[in-house]
Amino acid sequence: MNKKVQSILVASVLGVSSLFSQNKITNKKGSDYEFTVVKDLEENEVQNQNRTGTCWSFSSLSFFESELIRTGKGKHNLSEMFIVRNAYLGKAENYLRYYGTFTFGPGGAFHDIPWVIKRFGIIPEEAYKGLDYGTERHNHDEMHAMLEASVKAIAKKPQNGKLTKSWKKALMGITDAYLGDLPEDLETMKFTYEGKEYTPKSYAKSLDLNMDDYISLTSYTHHPFYSKFVLEVQDNWALQSSYNLPLDEFMDAMEDAINGGYTFAWGADISEKGFSARDALAILPEDPSTIKQKGTDSKYFNNAGAEKISNAFLQPVKEKVVTQKERQEAFDNQETTDDHGMHITGIVKDQKGTKYFVVKNSWGTTYNQCDGYFYASFPYVRYKTMNIQIHKDALSKKLKKKLGIK
Repeated sequence: MNKKVQSILVASVLGVSSLFSQNKITNKKGSDYEFTVVKDLEENEVQNQNRTGTCWSFSSLSFFESELIRTGKGKHNLSEMFIVRNAYLGKAENYLRYYGTFTFGPGGAFHDIPWVIKRFGIIPEEAYKGLDYGTERHNHDEMHAMLEASVKAIAKKPQNGKLTKSWKKALMGITDAYLGDLPEDLETMKFTYEGKEYTPKSYAKSLDLNMDDYISLTSYTHHPFYSKFVLEVQDNWALQSSYNLPLDEFMDAMEDAINGGYTFAWGADISEKGFSARDALAILPEDPSTIKQKGTDSKYFNNAGAEKISNAFLQPVKEKVVTQKERQEAFDNQETTDDHGMHITGIVKDQKGTKYFVVKNSWGTTYNQCDGYFYASFPYVRYKTMNIQIHKDALSKKLKKKLGIK
C-alpha cells in the first residue's frame, strides 16, 4: 500500500484530527469527495523540483524508479540532476546545429532520460545531488541565464567564424559549477553505491532496464493514427517520435496499463481552471465559470499553484465529455500546451463513479493535503494529455500489432 493511501487509513484508525478523520479517502479537509481505490501501484517518495523547469526529469525518473520496483530490482533513488546536466549538452549541440534558431531552455521531454542513459549512463541521487550552489533546494534561474547567454554567444561563432573545440568544456563548466563537478569523460567517473564500485554506464547496466522498451503515446488527428510522428512542442529538442492513437484507445491504454501493474509518465496541460494543485484535483467541470482564482502562484508554472475557489473542489460535479475534435482544436489553437510532466501511479473512483488517475507530482509534500499527490479525472486526462511514456509491454497484444511493436 502506498504512502498516499496508507496515511489516510492510519490517521483514521488513530483518530487523528485531520482531513482523514472521516475514515475516507478525499482530496482535502471539509471535502465531500469520497474516493475508492481501484488500483494502487508502488513508487518512491515525492521529490521537489523547486525553482527549476525540470519536471520532465523528476517525473520520468520517478517512472523508471517504479519500473525498477516492478521488475524486482528494489528501490533506487536516481539522480535527476545527472540527467539535467547531460541533457543540457544535447540541447546545446542541437541548438548550434540549427545555427541558434532552435529551442534552448530548461524544459525537456520524457525521452530525454533514455537519450542520456544510452549515451552516459545514470547514477544514484546520493552520488550527485546537484546542489553545489549553496542552497538546500534546487534553483536554476542563475545557472540557466548563464547557459543561455553562453550558447547564444557561441552560436554567433565569434572566433574566426567557426566553433572551437573548447565550447563543450566551457559550457559544461557552467553546469558543473552549479550542480557539481563531473569529469569531462564520464567513463572515468567512479562512485560507490551499496558497497560496490560503479561507473555511470556500469550502474545503468546493473539496473537492467532496456531503454528501447520505452515508448511515447499520444492522440492527435493532424497525423495518421497508428503511425509515429514528432510531437510539435518546443521542449521536444531531440525530435523523438510518439505513436499516435485514436482518443478512446489512448484512454484505454492508460487505464489498462495501471490495471495491469504498469505506471507511466504523464505530460499534460495544467493551465485549465479545473487544475488545482492546492485542492489535489484536476477536473473538467461543464461550467468552468464557477471556478475563481485568488491571487497568483507561478513558482512552478503559469500560476498552476494559485488558490482556486469553487464548490467543484468540494463535491463531485458533472464534467465535460471531450471529443477527439475538441481535443485537436485545443492543441491547434495553443490552448493545450506542453506544461508539466508527472507520474501516474494508480486509479480511484468517486462516489458517483467518475474515475481519476492518481498523480505523483514533483512540487514537494506540503503543497496540498495529499502529500504532494493529486487526482486527475478521466475527462481532464482525456482533454489535456499531451503524451505519456510507458513500457511497451503495458500495451495489449492487439494494440502492439496495430502499432507494429514487437
